Amino acid sequence: MPQAPIDVYSWATPNGHKVHIMLEECGLPYRAHPVNIGKGDQFDPAFLKISPNNKIPAITDPQGPDGQPISLFESGAILVYLAGKTGQFLPSDDRGRYAVLQWLMFQMGSVGPMLGQTHHFRNYAPEKIAYAIDRYSNEAKRLYGVIDRQLSTHKFIAGDSYTIADIAIFPWLRSWENQGIVLTDFPHLKAWFDGIAARPAVQRGVKVLADLRTPITGDKEREILFGKTQYERR
Repeated sequence: MPQAPIDVYSWATPNGHKVHIMLEECGLPYRAHPVNIGKGDQFDPAFLKISPNNKIPAITDPQGPDGQPISLFESGAILVYLAGKTGQFLPSDDRGRYAVLQWLMFQMGSVGPMLGQTHHFRNYAPEKIAYAIDRYSNEAKRLYGVIDRQLSTHKFIAGDSYTIADIAIFPWLRSWENQGIVLTDFPHLKAWFDGIAARPAVQRGVKVLADLRTPITGDKEREILFGKTQYERR
């Protein structure tokens, strides 16, 4: 039975790109539905039904594990689900699987949140707070160093094979300049980064919805993303 398209509710951000890339790498059919986070689409009641944390991406797969539809939010969970569905990019043996999952958790718990704060205080905050800029820029450099050391002895993030750990981390490093990073300071990471960026599926994945995204410049967009709208009880 042919796979019905997976519906992806997303935007052209690092977390969105993770899932776009995974779908392209797996060769799964999908439909991308834009959720313009600058306009507040993430607070639409229909979207909140599948993503109660009002964050992108989220998916609905009409052919879930039991043949029934399933909806998922959180990009890391979606990557694990798609890997399980297709048998790709996550080792089947316990040792290899846990090696990948620890680096996926590293992305979810450190790379995403810390680099997100780096972006915010360096580029989006209405006032330049030196302490915050220094704190998160230094943390970004530390995380790049962790990845560079890992890649000094491994071809990919979790070992010798390309996995969801690579797919999860790569999109967050595409804005290295905005994070105050000099990529050549991390030669092993740079070689890995260039290799991932050259993959055709990755190149297709980062283009998904990219033509719809515009820079965040208006006060209304900033208020929706960083102000009281974000924190209203729903």
